[in-house]
Amino acid sequence: MRLPVITGFGGINAAGRGSAHHAYRRMVIEALPARLADGTWHALASLTGRDWDGSDAERSALAAATLVRRIESAHFDVDAVPWHRRLIMEAGGGAADANANAAANAAASARAGTNAPAATFRLRARQLPDAIPPGWQLAPVDETHVDVRIDQEQLFLLPALRESAVKAAGQLPSGFEPGSLYPARSHPRGLQMAVYAASDALGGSGLNWDELRGLVGADQISVYAGSSMSQLDAAGNGGMVKARYLGRKVTSKYCPFGFAEMPADFINAYVLGNYGSTGTNMGACASFLYNLRQGIGDIQSGRARIAIVGNSEAPITPEIIEGYAAMGALATDKGLRELDGVPPGQEPDHRRACRPFADNCGFTIAESAQMIILFDDELAMETGAQVFGAVSDVFVNADGYKKSISSPGVGNYITVAKALAAARAIVGEEALRRGGHVQAHGTGTPQNRVTESHILNEAAKCFGIEAWPVVAVKSCIGHSIGAAGADQLAATLGIWAHGIAPGIRTIGGVADDVHCSHLDIAVEHRALDGGGGSGGDAGAQRYAILNAKGFGGNNASAAALSPAQTCSMLAKRHGEKTMLSWRRKQEAVSERAARFEAACLAGQARPIYRYDYQVLGGGDVEFDGGQLRIKGGAARIDLNPENPYADMS
Repeated sequence: MRLPVITGFGGINAAGRGSAHHAYRRMVIEALPARLADGTWHALASLTGRDWDGSDAERSALAAATLVRRIESAHFDVDAVPWHRRLIMEAGGGAADANANAAANAAASARAGTNAPAATFRLRARQLPDAIPPGWQLAPVDETHVDVRIDQEQLFLLPALRESAVKAAGQLPSGFEPGSLYPARSHPRGLQMAVYAASDALGGSGLNWDELRGLVGADQISVYAGSSMSQLDAAGNGGMVKARYLGRKVTSKYCPFGFAEMPADFINAYVLGNYGSTGTNMGACASFLYNLRQGIGDIQSGRARIAIVGNSEAPITPEIIEGYAAMGALATDKGLRELDGVPPGQEPDHRRACRPFADNCGFTIAESAQMIILFDDELAMETGAQVFGAVSDVFVNADGYKKSISSPGVGNYITVAKALAAARAIVGEEALRRGGHVQAHGTGTPQNRVTESHILNEAAKCFGIEAWPVVAVKSCIGHSIGAAGADQLAATLGIWAHGIAPGIRTIGGVADDVHCSHLDIAVEHRALDGGGGSGGDAGAQRYAILNAKGFGGNNASAAALSPAQTCSMLAKRHGEKTMLSWRRKQEAVSERAARFEAACLAGQARPIYRYDYQVLGGGDVEFDGGQLRIKGGAARIDLNPENPYADMS
């Protein structure tokens, strides 16, 4: 079976740019040596259009502009959210709230022995509705205006403003706008982020993608990327469903831009020019791991030699936040004040809104786009690709019968146990117990802290792990829904590079109802494997378990392998001679990655966006015996597969 090797990654979230581990470094920046920390501050300054001067004031400004924080006006004004208040205009000329008893007013008028006057107002004739409502009497005033007389009760929607109960989110760094970096053409924010994330992953990989297209078949690159919530801002489905209610036109872009798999479509059409397998799998907050399972399955089976896997989620809109808040799922300002004893009227600490495994009141929504590049092991060796790790398995299990669609069940016990068993089969008992960590779903809700901690604790106990390091990155960057698992994987790649596990620094301690007899849930950043200095012994790390839980019983857990473990396996399969050749080729790859990093720091890197570029049609396809050839591509598509059912034919 082919091994799916991670050869590139990139993206953007509340901690910054993904490539070169900058987003991870922002999460642990207090534990980094000054040189690495300043490199990440510099990267953030370039990302947000600032001039990096190395001052403490600039560091403070960049710190305030990242991670979970108060929702900024670039999204919407949380103190004045537009909505429509329902009003009932009575025939007597008064207005009552929709909940008022209009009949009582009518009865009062009748008792007074008077006929209440009708409500009258003037409109431009072209503003009249196509179908005149019952009870309206029209009297033309002139060629352009008409008086409207209403002699019965009438419902109106009055534009109004109200304060959002939720005011914290994990937002992209302040000042960073992905749509300003390329001709965005009214793209929804999630698609802008997907284009940026894919470009960041490709650039950070250091690979020459034009050369790669000649090494693999034209149909040998898979792309699985999407959005769990689809594109629900005003440029996508959000605009489509509310346009008529706002008196606006539905444009031709709303519907197609709104599809959940559109991030993959954009990568194929405007970044890669790809002909391979594509799509997205949706599993609520476990969606990225569903896509990851598709990608590794393609590589393991030989259906593809390269897989680009990811998710892009942009859910910081009043409507989405209102939806989750109505479920009682989000941390509200009221809940945060109650936790910390903050008097009403005072603002709570929005930086600490997400508190996994502690006394908490809900999760914190976030935006993120992350892409992971997978090669089969042979291609990784052939190209000199960087090796950031590997993914051996992803397990998905449902909860069975449920009382509530949003409540947890038993499925996640199964996925975590199977992922640990898969990791043990590869790394062995000793490494399983001492050489790994778990990326918890860690949402910051009261229910999650109890149920997930019990799952992880029981699994650790079963597999003989005495103090399993638990990482919960949502405390730093919030919960990005379908992209959350990708945030976890990107953070794990950083842990393997630097040996530092992020602490849950938004909490003062673990809640009393958390199960942690076999878990190491740390408040502060800590070095893994007892390493000294700025980090632990990253080389002793062998695996990580990524855990995700989604509404409806969508449970997924992945077994990921560290670079040290991956290289050990590659050497065993391919031999030292091949490994030596790979290391030599990797020098050029690393140099290209370094040039990309330098361009990013200089503010010169731009997303790949090839609109109306080398567009082909049916006349550019040729059938040549057992092959299909596409004009302009050196690669061919083989039309002579082996019969997989030869023993039955």
